[in-house]
Amino acid sequence: MTNQRKRKPKQNKFLKFFKVLSRSVRELPKQTKRNAIVVCSVMIVLGIIISAIAFPKLSYDGDTKKTEEPASRAATAPTVKQTSHKVEGIPIIVQDYYKAGCETYAATMLLQGLGYNITEHQFVDNYLILHDFSYDDEGNMYGPDMNSAFAGNIFSGAGIFCPAMAKSMNKYLATQKNDNRRAYPIKGKTLEYLCKEYIDKDIPVMTWVTTYMEESYDKLSWIVDYVDENAEYKVGETMTWRQNEHCMVLIGYTDRDYLFCDSVAGKVVSHEKSLAETRFTEIGNQAVVVTDKAPAK
Repeated sequence: MTNQRKRKPKQNKFLKFFKVLSRSVRELPKQTKRNAIVVCSVMIVLGIIISAIAFPKLSYDGDTKKTEEPASRAATAPTVKQTSHKVEGIPIIVQDYYKAGCETYAATMLLQGLGYNITEHQFVDNYLILHDFSYDDEGNMYGPDMNSAFAGNIFSGAGIFCPAMAKSMNKYLATQKNDNRRAYPIKGKTLEYLCKEYIDKDIPVMTWVTTYMEESYDKLSWIVDYVDENAEYKVGETMTWRQNEHCMVLIGYTDRDYLFCDSVAGKVVSHEKSLAETRFTEIGNQAVVVTDKAPAK
């Protein structure tokens, strides 16, 4: 067997340096030794402070090391969705005269809120398209397509739908010089859509719902004898009106409710969103807006 010289393990360079430094310090005079310790302590503290300032704080995601996101990135975070809005300045007109005229009251409130000088009485007398009921010798009842005219009389009739109401409102708006706003009927949308498209832009909206958001039901039928370009029925067909049909001005929303100017209640009312959407759908998802630009189809 060959004798091999045993190799000493390599000494850590840092420990070797520390031993040499310690030996040198011990050999220094007492006062110099104290000063050296103070200087070393100050240098260590300064090193810690400089390191904290010079290097960003590190965070870990699993085993991957990464720096914190810069503050500037937080400024580009997505905007929080708006949860409430209310159109101000829409008056309340109590429905105390034309008992069947909720649409007229809603139209007048909306027009006054937009700055027009008109009353419900002026609207009925001069602009509302009316077609009263009639009967034949056999007792059959006749009346208009509600998309073409108000069915019955304004005190006890059935009502009027959005195309005919917009047409009536435009008869008035046509008398206003230097004003290019017009009334536009809207069908097939939701209250949520109307809020995003109009309420958020401070544009009030006439909406067909039900009185106090009570359930509607078929109540009165007649044979159609009057139509115009907006009609959805033909002369001779039967049209049915739903009890509790009502018209209010949608003016806002919260995270839970929709807000309406209600002529029957005589105040601003709030109704839970899903219930209001249900009643809005029952009456055909109908609305009217007054703007200077036609709604998108």
